[in-house]
Amino acid sequence: MRRAAIVCPLRTPVGVFGKALRTVPVEDLAATVVRAVVEKSGIDPGRIDDVSFAQSYANSETPCVGRWVALHAGLPEQVAGLQIDRRCGGGLQAIVTAAMMVQTGAADVVLSGGVESMSNVEHYTTGVRWGSRSGGVRLYDRLDRGRERAQPEWRFGAISGMVETAENVARKYDITREDADAYAAESHAKAAKAWSAGRFDDEIVPVIVPGRRGAEPQVFARDEGVRPGTDLETLAKLRPVLPGGTVTAGNASQQNDAAAACLVVAEDCLDELGLVPAGFLTGWTAVGCDPATMGLGPVPAVAKLFARTGLGFDDMDLVELNEAFACQVLGVTEAWGWRDTGRLNVNGSGISLGHPIAATGVRMMTTMLHELRRRDGRYGLETMCIGGGQGMAAIFEAAR
Repeated sequence: MRRAAIVCPLRTPVGVFGKALRTVPVEDLAATVVRAVVEKSGIDPGRIDDVSFAQSYANSETPCVGRWVALHAGLPEQVAGLQIDRRCGGGLQAIVTAAMMVQTGAADVVLSGGVESMSNVEHYTTGVRWGSRSGGVRLYDRLDRGRERAQPEWRFGAISGMVETAENVARKYDITREDADAYAAESHAKAAKAWSAGRFDDEIVPVIVPGRRGAEPQVFARDEGVRPGTDLETLAKLRPVLPGGTVTAGNASQQNDAAAACLVVAEDCLDELGLVPAGFLTGWTAVGCDPATMGLGPVPAVAKLFARTGLGFDDMDLVELNEAFACQVLGVTEAWGWRDTGRLNVNGSGISLGHPIAATGVRMMTTMLHELRRRDGRYGLETMCIGGGQGMAAIFEAAR
């Protein structure tokens, strides 16, 4: 079976909910990074067989986002496209799906990525198609409703949302508010240091943001949610989301807008196409877990992946664990019995860089492969929890 190579992984900067990227439609965000991958890699667009793209908060403005973006980015008409959704794991799943196409010979080159514009997620109603006899019509916020409806209530009971699941993890592992705040401050410090050192320069694709009221367009080129100088005193002033809880706006992931993409290419086609790999997909897993403690999804996912590959934490030069919540990260690392801050989320993650749901898995891989190259490392582990009770994990090997 052919190995799947990762070529030219790139990402946009991550915008904060309702801020810099609010006026940029999801199709423009995705097309920006797709064009950059094609241009920087030098691939003949006609050699791309398919586009595997993730979007978790999709709608009919850009149906089948992979195909939509392929056309919007100017790829040839014959390039197919599909849409992937595994919620928080969607971006990683888009890469894995592309890799399976390549490994089985169904394709030689797949453009893969993820995009989310949480600032543009709409409100909707289910009550007007056949009319409303009397009374008002209820509008749902798709962001909140998606979290509330992440699992069947008849089977698991009502779960108010992801914050409740994080609090369940905090109670299970006796994680305190102070523990969570300390981790969040560390995440921001790592991300700020990475930006100051120029570690993100090679992976960033700037986004042109239309000017308002006739103003000149602006170039957005830096992650918006990183807060240098974040400390325990500042975080301690924030109120918990749930009374008496651990989770606050400061120690949880943000709501964000971003896109990320790469080429997934059959190893035996690299030389012919003149492409240089950044890494290879070594293995992956997806597992289910209790929706009420969905934050612990990486625990069984990584255990299953290590059992399949024969690798372990001692083999990993870097570990990227998505920071949905600080207490979730601390719960996972406690369950692993492993936490090496010199290898874990070394450039920050969801709390500091942001969590643009379907783009996150591709963003994490992109950052990790660039960092592996700087460190001359070999293996990197990427893993994430997924709303509704899932976990994903994947190992990437840096090209040498």
